[in-house]
Order: sequence, then structure tokens, then C-alpha cells
Amino acid sequence: MKTKDFDFQLPEELIAQRPLEKRDHSKLMVLDKTTGEMNHTHFYDIINYLNPRDCLVLNDTRVIPARLIGEKESTGGKIEFLLLKRIDLNTWETLVKPGKKAKIGSKFQFGNGLLVAEVMDIREEGSRIVKFLYEGIFEDILDQLGKMPLPPYITESLEDNERYQTVYSKHTGSAAAPTAGLHFTEELLNKIEGKGVKIVYITLHVGLGTFRPVKVEDLQNHKMHAEYYMIDSETAKTINETKCQGGKIIAVGTTSCRTLESAAIEKGILNESSGWTDIFIYPGYQFKIIDQLITNFHLPESTLIMLVSALAGKDNVLRAYEVAVEQKYRFFSFGDSMFIK
Repeated sequence: MKTKDFDFQLPEELIAQRPLEKRDHSKLMVLDKTTGEMNHTHFYDIINYLNPRDCLVLNDTRVIPARLIGEKESTGGKIEFLLLKRIDLNTWETLVKPGKKAKIGSKFQFGNGLLVAEVMDIREEGSRIVKFLYEGIFEDILDQLGKMPLPPYITESLEDNERYQTVYSKHTGSAAAPTAGLHFTEELLNKIEGKGVKIVYITLHVGLGTFRPVKVEDLQNHKMHAEYYMIDSETAKTINETKCQGGKIIAVGTTSCRTLESAAIEKGILNESSGWTDIFIYPGYQFKIIDQLITNFHLPESTLIMLVSALAGKDNVLRAYEVAVEQKYRFFSFGDSMFIK
């Protein structure tokens, strides 16, 4: 299967630049993965498609203000760092722009020296391993100096950083938001729980894979970047019981989906676990845990549209995207939503 098989034409004006005033008022396309039938409604109606005994799985990661803008100590040249993955207390894997300035041994400062970074290594794919020097608590300094790491296709500034966090975000560590969850409000989640739907949480810290395009022609040659996940015993137990009782497992977002599928020990069985996953899901994959998926509309030729196509079928998904363009759905992080049932 080829990367170009997942291309589609997207008018630039359909790329959402800001969140809606009300989170749950985004459009919702409901796609039947068996028939390809589509229905159009709003996200607050998602409760009508969930049933008692079903289980909704949310990723409770929290985005850190991972974008740091500073200058090179020796020249004063401007530099931008994006924190991707914490390696130890003071060492991070980062993306640097412009990368040519960030050679091994070079140093950069942020906030007039409040934070200093030294490049320790350069990875094969171009990311930099950076050691930070500072006094005090790193997280406090990051809150003071860092900016929210919005994707490059969002060119407008964000007035409220909490709009790039889910209302249930808890565990800090992501370089990007699990955006399918941005549509939920606390009120909607309470209504869903009141209907008898179980709600559980996993954690996957979103990293470099979100920013990396598929550059190979043949999908089998693409390598995903590893991301850290955690599933506790209560979540695993609830999911296993739901499967045994005939309920549906609904993953909110591709991050929740990949976490569950990575941790499955066999079809339908999940254990408490944590670790790194680089699972790449594309058509032909046999799902072990999830039955349905809530997701956004994704970039052409991305690993995300490939995962969605694995669940709903490539032809169904590409046709749904055509309809979404025709009906002017909003795309990407702050865009509208799709429910694959």
C-alpha cells in the first residue's frame, strides 16, 4: 500500500485556525464502517450514539508549554526549541529551528539566561538531545518561558492556552494535544456517565510522531516514533469486563486507540501496563480491543488518516473526507469531529 493512496484535496480555508466558542458545538459526522453511510449532526449529540454498558476511553495527557524561543549564546541568533520527550531530569529530545545553528556543544539561552540549553547529541532523524541548566524547578521555569506548541498549520495565536487542553487533562508530558478530546465538556461527560456509559482514562504522551510526515512511498517502510503510555489496573479491568458483557469500546482519538492496541496481550484482553509504543496502524491491521472511534479530520497522507482507514476502510474514509470538504467541515486540531461506529 502506498502513501499517495491516502491523498485528498483540502482547501486551505477549511483548516481551523481557532477553537469554537463552545467545545461541544463542533460538527459531527457519523460514519458507519460497515455500510459507509454518513449522518451529520453536532458533537453534543454524541451521547445518542453511546449505549449503557459501552466504555469510553480518554487520553488524560496534558500538553506542556513546550515551545521555547531564545538565542545562541555566541552570536545572539534567534532559535526555537520544541520539547518532545524527557529523557531524564534535565535532558530532553527536541526539535530545533533552524537546525543548522544547533551543533553539538553549542549553547542557547532563554529568558536572559534563566534557562540555558546545551546540545549533547544529534539523532539520525535530526532531533537534538539537549541538556538544560537552570536554578529552581524546571516546570516552573517552563511555565514562565514556554509557549503552547500549536501545530505549524495553525498560524493564529491562541488567546487561552486551556483551549489546547482537554477538560480532563491530568498528566503533563505531551508536545501536542490529543485533539479528539477537545470537543468534550465536563457537562457532556457527566451526561454520558449518567446514561450508564463507563468512562476510563489512559495516558499517552504525544511526541514526535505527530509532527513527522510519512516520507516513504511504501507504508511498510515507515517507522513511528516511540511514545510513552500508561494503563492502570482499574482501566484494564473495566475494559475487559465491558468486552465480556458485550459492550463496545470507544476510543477517543488515535492516541487512545494506539495505546489500547499496543497494550493488548491477545484479542479482547488488556492488562495493566506502561512502556513505549511505536505501533503503526494502517489498512490490514486486525483490531484487538477497540470497536469504535471518535476522531478529528486529519492531514492528507498522514499516519492518522491511515489508522482511521484501517478501522473504517480506505474507500469509506476518503469518500467521507470528500463529503466533509463539500459540506465545509473544519479540519485538523481545532476542527470538527467524526464518529466511526
